Amino acid sequence: MRSLQVILLAYLIGSIPFGYLIVLARRGADVRESGSGGTGATNVSRQAGKAAGVLTLLLDALKGAVAVLSAQWLIGAPMGAVSSDRLPLSWLVSAAAVAVIVGHCFPVWLGFRGGKGVATALGAFLLLTPIPVVLAMVVFIPIVWLTRYVSVASITAAVCITFFVCLQIIWTHGDVSVFRPVAALIATALIVFAHRANIGRLFAGTESKFN
Repeated sequence: MRSLQVILLAYLIGSIPFGYLIVLARRGADVRESGSGGTGATNVSRQAGKAAGVLTLLLDALKGAVAVLSAQWLIGAPMGAVSSDRLPLSWLVSAAAVAVIVGHCFPVWLGFRGGKGVATALGAFLLLTPIPVVLAMVVFIPIVWLTRYVSVASITAAVCITFFVCLQIIWTHGDVSVFRPVAALIATALIVFAHRANIGRLFAGTESKFN
């Protein structure tokens, strides 16, 4: 029962459509009906300005962090112990990280049409695996700067997080929770799937660049 509560709560937190609500409040429009069709920061910034995009980014990342912290609290884990494999039901923390991304990508309130999950994954995995996330950001920023394609940078960074988490386990001789790479792999698959339209536009040469 506790497992279901943790996962459902994380999903519902992820389902809060901040980008959709911000654009609706600013312009009275559905952000999904234009641009890339997502509710994330990039599409919001195109529809309602960069300040709205930054606010969406922060709030979406906060969703991921809150979901992980809520799961940690519900299983009775001490603060700072989210990476421990020794905690009872510790796998639920990783499951919550995946569930909050699922909620963002497929929110129940918007007919399961949401965002791409990148910022929410950033918030969740920044708590679960901070070093791999920082390294992935080092990859993300130059790609955006050089190509102006946020989608390319996002997909690459998501793949890098999984790669760096696996390297971290090898480097620490398994001291990092084995649930983390599984969660990272599933999160990466979700992010790539959510970017399937972007990938199609990239191959067609019609993907919009971020200015």
